[in-house]
Amino acid sequence: MRKSYILLVAIVAVVVVAMLSIFIVDEREKVLVLQFSKIVDVKEEPGIGFKIPFIQQLVRYDDRILSREVDPLEVTPLDDRRLVVDAFARYRIADVRRFREAVGDGGIPFAESRLDSILRARIREVLGSVTSGDILSSDRATLMLRIRNAAITEAKELGLEVVDVRLQRTDLPTQNLDATFARMRAEREREAADEVARGNEAAQRVRAQADRTKVELVSDAKRQSEITRGEADAKSNAVFNAAFGANAEFFEFYRSLDAYRVALPGSNSSIVMSPDSDFFKYFNNVGEAGTAAPANVEAAPDLSGAAQPGRDEPDASQPGADEPGAEQPSDDAAAAATPAGTAPEDAAAAAQ
Repeated sequence: MRKSYILLVAIVAVVVVAMLSIFIVDEREKVLVLQFSKIVDVKEEPGIGFKIPFIQQLVRYDDRILSREVDPLEVTPLDDRRLVVDAFARYRIADVRRFREAVGDGGIPFAESRLDSILRARIREVLGSVTSGDILSSDRATLMLRIRNAAITEAKELGLEVVDVRLQRTDLPTQNLDATFARMRAEREREAADEVARGNEAAQRVRAQADRTKVELVSDAKRQSEITRGEADAKSNAVFNAAFGANAEFFEFYRSLDAYRVALPGSNSSIVMSPDSDFFKYFNNVGEAGTAAPANVEAAPDLSGAAQPGRDEPDASQPGADEPGAEQPSDDAAAAATPAGTAPEDAAAAAQ
């Protein structure tokens, strides 16, 4: 019975020691075997490993690609236009032994803080050597590649491999936003004022051209109207000349009737003038033919306001129309003054 108990205890002890001596390495990790804080073995391949129980310890590190975001930092490009940049990095533990020697018991958190310092220094160095326009342009990818290559060398001392570095966001500092927006607003207002000025200038040109076209059209229309009026007057004069040439005596008589109609517009018209005036030539001719001279047309002394002999059309508006010696012409006198051979209707028209 005693021997069976001792055997059972020995079997259990062997199983426990075997379990403590055997460890499994996952494909996603790397394992360090430490003995009294010294590295005695490195397991990078997945599988089964052995260690001395209670004397050797295991330290496991992730072998996958890790991500680290860098806190926003302020950079000053060559044009002194300060920018706030956010970045992140992709890295992995390439050399576990060197990583352990570099960070000690601090592990990944301590390594990431060291990596942050490296990345921030390289970002400031690279972005400080270019202008803000280059940072915001298509050259951004080239700048990120330069940052990564500069960080790789320093990260190797930590046993890290920097896979990639990316710039997430590039903004202006908060204290500069108001000034930047004000400058942008002023720039847009200036552009708007330029557009308005150009529009007004174009409007002035169009308006001036329209006014010039208007003046030219009006001038041309007046010129054409004057030409037409002159041609019409020429034709009218030609007709009058032809009529005068065909029958000079009748033409002169017709023109005299028109003069009578204008000079004696109403039934109460009076006129004072010399009796031997050419204006009464046809009246005098009728009197010589045996017809009684008009009773209301009498000889009047020469007055300062009377019409002078030799005028074809006297001015009926001159003073003296109501002076003694001039009477109102009557219908009988107008009929008596009608030339011989004239129809009664023509005589009535002449008396009107």
